[in-house]
Amino acid sequence: MDNLKRMFDPATIAVIGASEKEGSLGRILIDNLQACKKRKIFTVNPNQKTVCHFDCYDSIGSIPDHIDLAIVVSPTPTVPGIVDACGRAGVDGMIIITDGFREAGEEGLRLEEEIARIKKNYPMRILGPGCLGMSRPHANLCASRIRSIPEAGNIALLTQSSAFEKTLFDWGMHAHVSFSMMASLGSGIDIDFGDLIDYLGSDSRTRSIMIYMEDRIRDIKKFAGAARGFARYKPIVLLKPPSVSNELQEKQSHTDMLAGPEDIFDALLQRVGVVRVRETQDLYNTADVLYSRNLPSGPRLAIITNTTGAGLMAANRLRRSG
Repeated sequence: MDNLKRMFDPATIAVIGASEKEGSLGRILIDNLQACKKRKIFTVNPNQKTVCHFDCYDSIGSIPDHIDLAIVVSPTPTVPGIVDACGRAGVDGMIIITDGFREAGEEGLRLEEEIARIKKNYPMRILGPGCLGMSRPHANLCASRIRSIPEAGNIALLTQSSAFEKTLFDWGMHAHVSFSMMASLGSGIDIDFGDLIDYLGSDSRTRSIMIYMEDRIRDIKKFAGAARGFARYKPIVLLKPPSVSNELQEKQSHTDMLAGPEDIFDALLQRVGVVRVRETQDLYNTADVLYSRNLPSGPRLAIITNTTGAGLMAANRLRRSG
């Protein structure tokens, strides 16, 4: 947990693959991090001396300061070596935004598995690879490829899909719903939902968590324990599409492990206190309610209606929704 705390509230940040080229990932990250007050920013690019007025180093190991967070936007084939170099340099955490891993085919999968093997040699934590990044507006931190800096709110948004996170972010901007944290897991070779929920449990700025899941829980015991502890005091709302076939999943998804039959998964969520919604619009509506209204003090609900039928239909719908 200590590494996660330093990673998510870093005093020192290194952008590996930083660039001054407009529109490049390296430039987007630098532009977003410019607003990080009281944080020391370093850049790494063997072909540059400075990047956007920041000192630039040829490798992570040549930076004189200890690095709490390294953000990687370098070409895919270079990432395993960078992970090893970060581990040897004592980096606390990495966000690998670079994509082109398992979703790109056999060679990408091989590189991802190599990263996972290298990571086992070091205590540092990894978010990704192939993720959108992470933002914590209250901490004035935007380590993400999203160009806009989110406003600070009280909902944490955790997803396995970068595109879905971007969609929810855009909706939030228009609906005036803001977030305390936004993080996408990408392939999720290390940091998973359980880790993030556990971390957010001690975050006083987060009043609720919204999750978009693509059929995988890497460590069910960790997820259940973290979710049960958080949901005892604050709500967790989860959107998960129905499981797809293994063939389609292998070709189109980051995930490699089904959470299980739908009824078993629903039973797990109900047991740990997580509310599951079935439609994207339901997630939007729930986010709007959680953001703009006080949380209920207990599990008490009244239905007021002028007909028996309407009352029965409402009660049945509420029962099915948990």
